[in-house]
Amino acid sequence: MLNKRYLILAVFSFLSLAIQPNAILRSSSALAQTRKIPEPAEVLGFTPGDDRKLASWAKVVEYFQKLAAASDRVKFEEIGKSTMGAPFVYATISAPENLKRLDEYRKIQEELADPRKLGPTNLSLSNNIDRKAAQLIARGKTIVAITCGIHSTEVGSYLSSMLIAYRLASSNDPEVQEILKNTIILLVPSTNPDGVDIVNNWNQKTLGTPYEGTDPPELYHHYTGHDDNRDWYAFTQVETQLVVDKILNVWHPQIVHDIHQQGAFGSRLFLPPYMQPVEPNVPKQIVEGYTELGNYLAKEMRATGYKGITTDSTYDAWSPSRAYSHYHGGVRILQETASCRLATPITVKFEQLRAGEGYDPRKEAANFGPVWQGGEWHIRDITNTMTTVAFFLLKHAAQNREHWLQRFYEIEKEAVRPRKPGEIAAFTIPKLEDHYDTDRLLNILNRGGVEILQVIRQTTRHSKTIGLGDYILPLAQPYGAFAKALLELQHYPDLRNDKGQPIAPYDVTAHSLALLMGIRVAELPTMPARVTRVNKIPPIMDTVPRSISWSAPLLPRVAVYKSYVAAIDEGWTRYVLEHNGLPYYTSIENKDVTGNLRSKFQVIIIPDQPRAAILNGHRKGTMPEEYTGGLGAEGLKALREFVEAGGTLVCLNRASDFAIEQFKLPVRDVTDGLPRTDFYVPGSILRIELDTNDPIAKGMPKESIAWVENSPVFEVSGTGVPPVNGDTSKVLVPRVIAWYPQDKDPLLSGWLLGGDRIKGKAALVEVSMGKGRIILFGFRPQYRGQSLATYPLFFNAISGK
Repeated sequence: MLNKRYLILAVFSFLSLAIQPNAILRSSSALAQTRKIPEPAEVLGFTPGDDRKLASWAKVVEYFQKLAAASDRVKFEEIGKSTMGAPFVYATISAPENLKRLDEYRKIQEELADPRKLGPTNLSLSNNIDRKAAQLIARGKTIVAITCGIHSTEVGSYLSSMLIAYRLASSNDPEVQEILKNTIILLVPSTNPDGVDIVNNWNQKTLGTPYEGTDPPELYHHYTGHDDNRDWYAFTQVETQLVVDKILNVWHPQIVHDIHQQGAFGSRLFLPPYMQPVEPNVPKQIVEGYTELGNYLAKEMRATGYKGITTDSTYDAWSPSRAYSHYHGGVRILQETASCRLATPITVKFEQLRAGEGYDPRKEAANFGPVWQGGEWHIRDITNTMTTVAFFLLKHAAQNREHWLQRFYEIEKEAVRPRKPGEIAAFTIPKLEDHYDTDRLLNILNRGGVEILQVIRQTTRHSKTIGLGDYILPLAQPYGAFAKALLELQHYPDLRNDKGQPIAPYDVTAHSLALLMGIRVAELPTMPARVTRVNKIPPIMDTVPRSISWSAPLLPRVAVYKSYVAAIDEGWTRYVLEHNGLPYYTSIENKDVTGNLRSKFQVIIIPDQPRAAILNGHRKGTMPEEYTGGLGAEGLKALREFVEAGGTLVCLNRASDFAIEQFKLPVRDVTDGLPRTDFYVPGSILRIELDTNDPIAKGMPKESIAWVENSPVFEVSGTGVPPVNGDTSKVLVPRVIAWYPQDKDPLLSGWLLGGDRIKGKAALVEVSMGKGRIILFGFRPQYRGQSLATYPLFFNAISGK
């Protein structure tokens, strides 16, 4: 009787499967998935989100390799090496049938990203293009890129990447099946693999000590530290290049989910929409997209029981340095989750919560709530928040597949339309022989997908002579807005709070690479007739600006001061030296700044850093003993002796205030102590004039630029300081090399309040002291590897010429 019942059930099951022939395949696939998919703990030895547990990069890579080997939903590949030689990897995750047709879906994306490939874009034929696009949209998938771990102390995201991947690879829930069917997910476990190990190694070293949970005393990206997500328009770093070249430009994702952490004492979670201002070249459909998706995510998270959620606060959408996708048809969803101390839990009292820009975490508001009352906050809270947001985002992407593809197409259709009378049609860049800066800019634009044309017959358009070989960048192309954002001047709005104080931008206010690189560009209202496409921009093989010529035997012996309070500008300084022909510098720490420095070095550079950090460093008790303290009295004495013996001390930006104060220089910072209502310049490009007879300004034009951010402005006291006890070797003689013009607005691009206060004041000063000199830069001449226009000032200052 029992066997008969089993036989009947077996026949019924067989008939059911015969009616649904794919069911047996789904069933066996589901069984295989359930049995074979490794959980992260099987590789890591712990579950991501466990207190005090972090993983090495090798273990992360191993997990994804085993996951891909076990699952037909995951394709995993290495696409290059990081700055320090670690494997740079990502996973493509989707339904197995989608992974088998990736080339087809890439082709759909490619055609939607450039509607010109579907036919002529004039209005009379647009209906035909729309029909072709509709056919592609019906077949396409929503492409979602998820980027994790760019800021390596924000450890939750790279841990969450494994949790997200595991669920996608193993779950047979209908929601996950719908996501896999309708989306293709490009998951980058970390866009800074080197930083994963820097932070993990430090965490292992300090576990169980009073310093558990502290940040490492070094930059967590070899060159850029926290600035590694400020590189999405200059492409200086290999990690940025790999993501842009091998993922974003290949797949043109509709959504980029950028997973971050923020401070511990504000909201528990930030989601878009972003606060004002929005950079004017960001398409309105992008703003609509991140507003729609961000509000949906916030609503779903609140409905699920999450608290302390804010939108429309803290983070703006101004700088393309953080939002490549906004100029390439994709919505960037920045997710910021509150931090603990690396993976060590903390307790936050309600009264410790602090207001952020645009919200108060202790008060319910239209853009904030429900209020979180405080309590314990664990790494598990972080990973739970991150993974929950990720799956809500993927759910929206899957359920609104056609909507996302249609929006993507509409953005690109608007981008390629012919320009109307009164609109800018193109930018022109003059062709200059042997012009390194122009080569750099063209390479950047080319990497960003911008089409570049070249004039094949000299012509005059609107009183502008366009020479043979000049470059033309038409705006009627898919990424014309990206080119426009990088070439035009920025006019940041004067935003104030209800007390009249300026509202700080999230990052900086200027991003005109043309200005930063000293390249003259011009707008064209119509296109020249005789142009040809530049099919390939040759890469820059010679990394040294041709205006700088180092001779190896005569290279100055240069040292760069490295504080244990890790300074981002120190990393950028090393980057600029190494990539511009001077790899032979020496990094010196506090313990090295002693004794007879002049016998070792000709030049010592102190990068931009607050004066207290340089002098005092970490306080005792806040870090292990070997990482505490700054230069102190002994270091100051050694630096003074170095200069008086003939050395050159080069101080960048805020380090100049340190030198003025500690060496009692006859120079005053006229902005020191001024409130923001009187003077404020939060990352802008200002106009300077130069004494071109001075060796430091050799080869420079009379007028140039300065990148000014938290920068001193100098006023020189007389012509020198009288000798001490008749010792003429101690005379301090200042010389002004660069200044802000007396009769012009100093602002070129960005935002400047109180500009009249700095007119005629000095921006670059040299002070002779004994046999040596101290060079005070009131700006960052090597700013983020971008300000090529002022590289000669920096290199001339350290060349000793």
